This record gives sequence, structure tokens and C-alpha cells, in this order.
Amino acid sequence: MLRYTRRHRILAAVGFASGLAIIATGCSSPSGDEAGTEKTLTVFAGAQTPVVANFNPFSPSPLAGTTGLVYQPLFHFNRMSSEDAKPLLGTAYEFSEDGRELTIDIRDDAKWNDGEPVTVDDVVFTFTYEVARPETLTDAVAVDEDTVKLTFSDPQFVNVVGLLGTALVLPKHIWEGNEDPTAGVNEDPVGTGPYVVDEISGGAYTFTANEEYWAPPALETVRYLAIDGNQAAEDLIAAGEIDYTSIFSANYQSLVDGGMGYMVLPSDPTVLYTCANADLGCTGPQTDPAVREAIYLAIDRETITEKAFVGLTTPMSPTLALLGRDDEWIGEGQPHEDPQTADPEAAGEVLEAAGYSKNGDGIYEKDGVPVELTMNSVDGWTDYNNAGKLIEEQAAAAGIKITAGTFSWQEFSDGRQTGQFELMLGFMKTTSLADPWQIYNDFLTTEFTAPVGEQLDPSHFNFTRYSNPVVDEAVARASATDDEAVKAEAYDAIQTEIVRDLPYIPVNMNAAQTFFNDTDFEGWPTEDNLYAYQQTGSALDMAYILQNLKPAGK
Repeated sequence: MLRYTRRHRILAAVGFASGLAIIATGCSSPSGDEAGTEKTLTVFAGAQTPVVANFNPFSPSPLAGTTGLVYQPLFHFNRMSSEDAKPLLGTAYEFSEDGRELTIDIRDDAKWNDGEPVTVDDVVFTFTYEVARPETLTDAVAVDEDTVKLTFSDPQFVNVVGLLGTALVLPKHIWEGNEDPTAGVNEDPVGTGPYVVDEISGGAYTFTANEEYWAPPALETVRYLAIDGNQAAEDLIAAGEIDYTSIFSANYQSLVDGGMGYMVLPSDPTVLYTCANADLGCTGPQTDPAVREAIYLAIDRETITEKAFVGLTTPMSPTLALLGRDDEWIGEGQPHEDPQTADPEAAGEVLEAAGYSKNGDGIYEKDGVPVELTMNSVDGWTDYNNAGKLIEEQAAAAGIKITAGTFSWQEFSDGRQTGQFELMLGFMKTTSLADPWQIYNDFLTTEFTAPVGEQLDPSHFNFTRYSNPVVDEAVARASATDDEAVKAEAYDAIQTEIVRDLPYIPVNMNAAQTFFNDTDFEGWPTEDNLYAYQQTGSALDMAYILQNLKPAGK
């Protein structure tokens, strides 16, 4: 049984980099199982061709499945429910009254996939390994052969998911002595997860059930495909060659009519990443907050929802709190929802107040430098590609020249990791609990960013290079309290800063369509039993779902 002295839990963020892009063909027969054998479940969850065998959890772009199928955290936290966390390697945890000590009970029957037992020494190693060590950790000790105690300089109530739900447990006997864990591709990963790497080709790779796992999964084999964008994926779904994927499809009804299970769960914000911080090396008109505000006002979100997302997206809040679920955390007087229609006149007024004036081409400029920017989305993300073109048109109506383009997933990933971009159309991951702390911490604090040109740590998501001491202090203040009034005050301070600065320009909540084969496989989350978030882009949730599926009728 789980033990809790506090109920604060937050969203898993690990896996943000993995499981997002999905590309290319050249794969072997997707579902060519021999007669009489169990059908292999085929997933489209994020890979480009040719597939590169990268299972390094410290890499910015490991293959999907690395997180969750091979490497697991201690518990699974479900963003779709307020229920207790589900045990994985951990069986129970408890905070001290002041939140500075965290005691964790470890499963006594877990093994690494090389047959070695998982011990408390592995867990202590995981949290003290330099590349993954929490900043505020002051001590980690094995209390006995089944219990670990972590001690921190500050209370960790709001960081419980980061510690227990996303930190991937590592085998000490494999990683100890590796002075540069971010290097290399870790081609033969040794993990505790329910699956092990089997075969890899240029267009696909497979996992087979881990015989050493403490609860062997019912599905023997899971195949991951690399596919050329949404349309190619949609064609394969229609052909019955993909069993599980989350893509945008304007023709989703035909897929549903063809027999695919289907669910839409708008929950992740679609935003414009802006490289916002000139002090950290960002260049371009978007480093001026007035330009960012003008773009914010120029966007017609209703049109984008209808034309680019076929009506499936929903409004979001500029506070980055999830509307409905997180309403109580939106400060009094803060804007609740983004404007849904464009206001080019207001956008112009903002720019003129900041010293801009229109040139002969109808584009605002300042000191002879026109407001001209580039904006990219990942080629093949048809909804985002179409939204980019609409934003280009809408900005032009407000005297701002945005050139919308596309590039490969790898270019997209490299750009946001190093900060070498002006605008990118991307998304953020909503926190897993009804509390926006994780999104404020991971996407907005100075600790989670780096100067332009430096690669962000794979677990750091402050892509915009935003750095604001007021936000940093308020995030720290919120993390150090269990008092909801104090936390609400801190969030209000954060919201005042980010609504004004707009380092991430809100667009809408994404459509989050997921398709799944409920004819050959059963055990999927349903609206009545959302035991995990269905999107394949959420690596830990996807892995948790896969280990809970079984062949239909068995």
C-alpha cells in the first residue's frame, strides 16, 4: 500500500524529447505475423528514417520506448486522475513533515534485464549520479535492503513526480564509471522495464517481453515504425498496419468508421516557442516583448482551430494553467483565456508604443530593422504546418512579416535544444496533476535553460531561454510550501510576469487524437477508466499502457 503524508503530485515530464516525431518508411512488413502466432502490436510513436539505434536515456533524442519500456521510474503518476501513484520499482513512499526527507520502499523481486537483481544501491546511485542528481539533494542512503532515504535542502512536496515519476532508475554496475553518460547510443540497454530491445532496421525496431520483469507483459512483441509524417501514418492506419498512434487526422471519422478505436483528449498547449532572451544569446525581433505581444494579439485562434485543427482544439490560458482542471490556480485578475479572434489594430498600437513604425512595405520597423521573423514546424505535422501558414497570414495583416517553413524533426530538436531559432511552432506538456508548478519550473526557470549554442540537458525544457528572477523566486517559494494560499500567491506572481513577457506565445490546446486497435488488443484506457494518458507522445504513459494490454479474448 502506498503511504502519503502529502497529496501533492505533479506531471511527469521525462520523455518529452522522445516519442514526439514520427517519420519515414522503408519499414519491414508492419504486421506480417505468421498464421497461428500472436499479432504483433505496431506503434507509430516517434522516429525518423533511417532509424538510429539510440537508447541512451541521457540523449536529447533517444528512440521511443527507451523511456518506459526499458528504463522505468519508481512509480507511475496518472495525469488523468487524482488517484494514488501506481507502484513500479517502488512500492511505497513517505515525506517527512517538513518535506525534506523522502523515504522510499523498493520492490524486492525486481531484476535488470541482464539478470542482476535491482538493489537499493542502484536507487541510491540513480539519485546521486552526477548527471541526474537533483540540485537540492543533500544525501541519499540505503536504510536497509529494501528502503532508501533521500534528504533535500528544501521541501520537495511539489517535486514528487519529478523524483518518483520521471527519474529513470539506472543499473549501477553498468553506468558507474561512465564519465560522459550523454555520449554514445547505448545500443544494448540494461533496464528494469517490461521489454527489451530485439531487432532494429532502417525503418523499424522491435521490443520483446522482458522475462526478468516482475510482472511479465501479455504482449510478446511490440514493433515501432518510422514513418513519413501524418499522412503516411494515416494511410497505414487505414490499411490496418498501425495499431496504436497519436497523430492529427482531419479524416479521423473515416478511420473510426474503418474500425479503429479513437479518443480525443485536449490537454497539451500548442505554443510558439520564442528565443526570447538576448542576454543569453537570442537574436531577432522576437527578443523584444512588444513584438511577442503584437504577435499574440495578431493571432486568430478561432480560424486556426477550424481550418488547421478541424475544430478539435480548445482555448488555452496565457497563464499556462490547464483550463477547467487548474482554474483555482489562476490568479484573481489574471486573464483566464486567450483572445480567440485577431486584433491587428491593438497589435499595431503595441508596436507603435514601443517605437516601431510602418515602412513602405507595410511592415513595422525600428531603427531601420523590420519586424521580419522565421517560424518553423516539423515537416509532416500537417496540423502544425497549416497553422503556421495561417499565423503567417494573420501576422502580415498586423504589419509583421513571419515566414512559416518546415524542417525535419532532428533540425527541430537540435534548434530548440541549442536555442538557435526565432520562432518555432511546438507544444508543452501539461502537468500530470491539477497544479501548474511543473510547467512553471521546467519551462520557465533559469535553472532549466542555457545560453544559445549550448545544448540543453535532455530533461530541461526552457527552450526559450527565459530568465526572470521574479519567476525563479516564486517557483522556489511554491516548491517549498504545503500551504495552498502561499502557493497561490506565488503562482499569481509568476502569471503576472509570463502574461506580460509571453516567452511562449499561446495558440490553443492541441487536439491529442489517439487511434488504437481494440479488435486485436484489449485493455486500453477508456473515458470511464483513464488509467493513463493515451497519447503516444507521453512516453511513460504509453509504456504503462503497453504493459497493461493483452491480445483480445485472452
